[in-house]
Amino acid sequence: MDIRFDDQVAIITGAGNGLGREYAIEMARRGARVVVNDLGSSGSGEGQSASAADRVVEEIRALGGEAVASHDSVATRTGGQAIVEAALDTWGRLDICINNAGFLRNDRFEDLTDEQIDGILNVHLKGAFYVGQPAYRAMRRGGYGRMLFTSSASGLFGHAWQANYAAAKSGLVGLSNVVALEGSAYGIQSNVLLPTADSRLSAEMDPGFMEIPAFAAAVQNADFSASGGRVVPSFNMPLALYLVSRGCAATHGIYSSNSGRYARVRICALEGWVAPAGAIPPAVEDIEAHFEQIEQMDNWFEPMSVYEEFGAVAHAARLQGVYR
Repeated sequence: MDIRFDDQVAIITGAGNGLGREYAIEMARRGARVVVNDLGSSGSGEGQSASAADRVVEEIRALGGEAVASHDSVATRTGGQAIVEAALDTWGRLDICINNAGFLRNDRFEDLTDEQIDGILNVHLKGAFYVGQPAYRAMRRGGYGRMLFTSSASGLFGHAWQANYAAAKSGLVGLSNVVALEGSAYGIQSNVLLPTADSRLSAEMDPGFMEIPAFAAAVQNADFSASGGRVVPSFNMPLALYLVSRGCAATHGIYSSNSGRYARVRICALEGWVAPAGAIPPAVEDIEAHFEQIEQMDNWFEPMSVYEEFGAVAHAARLQGVYR
């Protein structure tokens, strides 16, 4: 067991079940002291119970590890602060924060109510701010930190009847990218994980999304031949723990964990088409005439900030002879 978390303190939200539970137990087994946070609500975010977090803490302690339970909601600033204070008050430091709490409220895009939209955004996206900000401040004081935000393939690739969830999960990508940039000055790394697991949230999946012909065809034609017994929380745990380990130097990344396949996901800009030199913008018809080139995949760039994209533009302009 070469990868250890001895003397490190970790917060894991939504750690009472599924993915979070796997992370918490294995991290504690490898020496970490863990704040097990879980409000104890249902897969749709209803209700509250202390039993989920308490049960995981008992499991960790039975294995000889150290853990405390947090029953605070990530969806408020006071709750987020309390979660971080649980780590600082108990052990005096914070090294790792895995934002994992979440639930589902699925419906057609046009039918989503404020309750369905706000509830998801409050926990998945705003909750990552409410826990992440005090966690980041503690890490900055210590000159070290590892943050991991749980996004979803539903956000980056799309899933019918999950517009609220997809919007929140995509927002976490932008959040992590900025945390990685700002944190680079203070020893803080940040990455995004797209886990795939058949968990208790699966019960919230409404098959009504099969009304969309193209999406129904994608579901019916999906190739699950490499996924048998591998779409479970435990298959996501190794990548999550590596990304928050001391030895991992990766930051500002998006990583997919699906059926035992682990891969970096990239958001890239293609070379595209560069308009003729000068300060006169092209016409709409010029875009139509060059749209195939705009979509061409031959050359691509991965800007790691807004400003790096300007360099990619200049490079494309030189390649196409528009500017020297």
